[in-house]
Amino acid sequence: MNKEMAEVLVRVGPDTPMGKLMRRYWVPILSTWEIPEPDCPPVRVKILGEKLLAFRDSLGRPGLIDEFCAHRGVSLFFGRNEESGIRCSYHGWKFDVNGQCVELPSVPALAPKMSIKAYPCIERGGLVWAYMGPPDKQPEPPEVEWCGIPDSHRFASKRLQECSWLQAMEGGIDTTHASWVHRFELDKDPMHREAMANKYIKADRNAVFDVEEMPHGLSIYGRRNGEADSYYWRVTQFLFPWYTLIPPFGPHPLGGHVWVPIDDEHCWAWSINFFPDKPLSAEDRRDLEEGKGIHVKYEPGGTFRPVANKDNDYLIDRASQKERRSFSGVEGFAVQDASLQESMGPIQDHSKEHLVATDKPIAMARRMLFNAALNLSQGIEPPALDASVQRVRAAAVLLGREASVVEWANETLYDELAQPVFSL
Repeated sequence: MNKEMAEVLVRVGPDTPMGKLMRRYWVPILSTWEIPEPDCPPVRVKILGEKLLAFRDSLGRPGLIDEFCAHRGVSLFFGRNEESGIRCSYHGWKFDVNGQCVELPSVPALAPKMSIKAYPCIERGGLVWAYMGPPDKQPEPPEVEWCGIPDSHRFASKRLQECSWLQAMEGGIDTTHASWVHRFELDKDPMHREAMANKYIKADRNAVFDVEEMPHGLSIYGRRNGEADSYYWRVTQFLFPWYTLIPPFGPHPLGGHVWVPIDDEHCWAWSINFFPDKPLSAEDRRDLEEGKGIHVKYEPGGTFRPVANKDNDYLIDRASQKERRSFSGVEGFAVQDASLQESMGPIQDHSKEHLVATDKPIAMARRMLFNAALNLSQGIEPPALDASVQRVRAAAVLLGREASVVEWANETLYDELAQPVFSL
């Protein structure tokens, strides 16, 4: 990756190529429970380098507006959420979910002429989403599988990751690292244990890749040795521009992520587990709420920062590492990944890396993102704006050694989500 590509991919502000590209898609900004009821306290939101304020008005409508009042620049976080708007505590100016000033007490006639930035919002999959791009280019709502199922079937969380969204997302499409950093935890984590997949992942640490560009983004086929007459395939999905779907481990819930930039050096790592066709069990939900699997335990204070973080070296346990209870000495799948990705620095120096054949998915994702950002600046529409192409699924499957995994996937994983969930 040359310097130009690296600079484009990690800069996400309003006037950057990547920032403009990402604003063409619906962005998850917070969980619905963070603004649980009409006229509840507003929540500060920083997304794609913009400081914003989320709230739910008296009619129950979610809104996302500029954090700062048009009058004197006071933060509306300290305002009053009342009577279908946020009222600034300084001089009483009030703004609705559309950013329109609806009351200006000192000069009422000026109210219709005053407004602040506002973005349309929808609620889907237990999250509040905003569209931050040109109004005439607004796409249909997202259709990733976990958005369209009952709340009882799904668990979603987010955590603060203190690095560029790119190096976090690239971990989501790097299936080879599971054979290493997660190898000792596969058998004990409740979202991964008792899976035949663990046998193949541990036995064959050097996956062979095939990557196919698809309407939704990339399908990534990782092949390991299975039985004497079969290969074990893990099919990871990269859904443009920031979704990843994780191949299943055994009979456990399916999983996925959304990697959303907060700014150039921080991102939200959304983690979702779900069953397409049945509710999560009470035991599953308890484990997920306790931070098992791809979720984490948080520091107190509502920051969504993991308890294990860079300030305490992610609570690394060298004895656990030496005794082979944890490969890296860091506990938990999510924190294991974050510890390594954040160790690269807030923005990785890509000039020092040396990619190899197993990094083909990462190289292709970078190129796809870079080309889309540059093409948009020339008036060429981005890929995967049609939400229907998001109807795909990740998979793990044993296939005969002569079988084509691409043909199998084309018949099984795309659009026809009524197909059975394949897992080992």
